Amino acid sequence: MSKRVLMSVYDKESIVDFAKELVKLDWEIVSTGGTYKLLLEEGVKVTEVNSVTEFPEILNGRVKTLHPAIHGGILAKRDCGMHMDTVKALGIELFDMVVCNLYPFEATVRDDSKTHNDIIENIDIGGPSMIRSAAKNYRDVYVVTDKDDYDLVIDALQRHDLDIHHYLASKAFAITASYDALISQYFLREEGIELPNTLTKTYRKVSDLRYGENPHQKASYYEEITASEPIEFTQLHGKELSYNNINDMTGALRVLQEFTAPTAVAVKHANPSGIGSAETLKEAFEKARDCDPESIFGGIIALNRPVELDTAMLLGDIFLEVIVAPSFTDEAKEKLMKKKNVRLIEMPKIQEYHEDSMLIKDVLNGVLVQDRDLALIDEAKYEVVSKRQPTEEELEQLEFAWKACKQLASNAIVVAKNNMTLGLGHGEVQRFWACEKAIERSLFPVEGSVMASDAFFFEDTIELCEKHGIKAIIQPGGSVKDPKVIELADKYDMTLIFTGMRHFRH
Repeated sequence: MSKRVLMSVYDKESIVDFAKELVKLDWEIVSTGGTYKLLLEEGVKVTEVNSVTEFPEILNGRVKTLHPAIHGGILAKRDCGMHMDTVKALGIELFDMVVCNLYPFEATVRDDSKTHNDIIENIDIGGPSMIRSAAKNYRDVYVVTDKDDYDLVIDALQRHDLDIHHYLASKAFAITASYDALISQYFLREEGIELPNTLTKTYRKVSDLRYGENPHQKASYYEEITASEPIEFTQLHGKELSYNNINDMTGALRVLQEFTAPTAVAVKHANPSGIGSAETLKEAFEKARDCDPESIFGGIIALNRPVELDTAMLLGDIFLEVIVAPSFTDEAKEKLMKKKNVRLIEMPKIQEYHEDSMLIKDVLNGVLVQDRDLALIDEAKYEVVSKRQPTEEELEQLEFAWKACKQLASNAIVVAKNNMTLGLGHGEVQRFWACEKAIERSLFPVEGSVMASDAFFFEDTIELCEKHGIKAIIQPGGSVKDPKVIELADKYDMTLIFTGMRHFRH
C-alpha cells in the first residue's frame, strides 16, 4: 500500500526532484495551488487537494487545507483504535508526510515597498497549521519544513529509518515558533509597544564556533531575525571567527558608531584600549595604537573608512586577531593577507551600524529590558557651569572624550587630547580610581588635555585633574556636592560642563 504526502511550499527550490524521488518510492502526492501546478507541469503524478476535501480553495487562497479531510488524515494516531475507526467511518485517508514551507513574512516586512496589506497577506495560516499537526503526530508523520532535509528524508525512507521523525518535528516547531514571533514583533512595533507583557525574540544559527569564551565551553553564533536587514559582512581572509572575536568586534562597532570622522578603535577583551579620530584613516589608526601600544597586541581594530596601503602597512606591523573595515584596496589586501591568521572582515555599511534600540540583559529568573543608551547629552540641561568658558578646540575635544567615555564600562573616565584617548580608566568601583588610572596609564603628558566622566564626581577628582594640568572637564552633574565641585573648578580656572545625562554601562 502506497504512502501519501501532502505538499504545499512557497519556496519551490528542489521540490520537483524531491517529489520525483518520492514517486519512485511509491508515494502518492497531494498538493495545493502553485505547488500542484508546478509538479503537474514537470510531469509528476499529483492529486490536487480540493479533490480530497471536495471543497474549492476560497477567499483568494486564504483557505485551502483547513479541512477535516486534511487535518484528520494528518493527526490520526495509527496505534489508536478509536482514531482509526473514526477516519475509516468518515472516509478520511491518512497522510504519512507533510512537506511545507511558509509565506515569506520576514522578507516582506523588510521590503520597504510593501504595504501593511501586503504584509498581512503574507501571514501564513494553513501552512503553520499543517506543520503543527504533522509535528504533533510526529511518530506517524514525517514533517519536512526545510529543503536542505530533502536528501536526508529520501535516504531515511530508503533505509526504513524512523529515527529522524523527532528531529524533523523539533525543527518544525522551531520554525513555526520563530514565524509567530516575527509576526508578534511586527504588530507590537506597529502599535508602538516597546515593552510588551510577553517578549519574544527569534534567532537563526549562522555558524557553530570552535568553542566559547573559554575552550571548555560550547558556542554558536546566531543572528537575530528582525524586520530590518542585518549589517552584512564578509570574511576575506584568516581563521574562522571565534566567540571572543565576534564579541570584541561588536564592542568595537559599538564605539565606532559614535564617530563620523575617520576613526579607528582598538579593542581587547571587549574593552577599548585606544580610540583615535583624524583627517586620514592612517592618522586615526596611529592615535588608537599609540594610546596603548602593548594592549593592542592580539586585539582587534575597527575602522570606519576603506583601508588603503599606507594604513595596511601600519596594521601589518602588529599582531592583530581581527581587522574590520568597510573595504580594503587590492594593495592593502595583498599586504595584510601575508599574515596567515589575521581575520580580515569587510563590512561595506559599517558607518550605518547602529545597535538595536532595546537592550536585553540576562539576570536572575529572566531578563532586564531597557531603551539602549543612544543619546549623548540632554540639550535642555547642558550647561557650562564654570566661570571659565571652553575654547572652540576644548569643546571639540570634550565632545570626543564624552563619546568615548559613554562606551566604557562604569565607572569610567577618559583623558583625551587631539582627538585621541590618552588614558582610559574603566570598570572601577570608585570614580576617583578611574581618574587615577586614566592619568597614570597615559604615555603622553596630560597637561592641556580634557577629561570626561560617565557620572558625577567630587572635589577629590577636581584636585587630581588640577595637579596634572587638565583644564576642561565634562560630566553629567547631579550630585548634592555639585556646588562645591563648581566652586573648586572656578578656583583653579577650569572649564566644567554638565551634560545633564549620565552614561552608566554595566
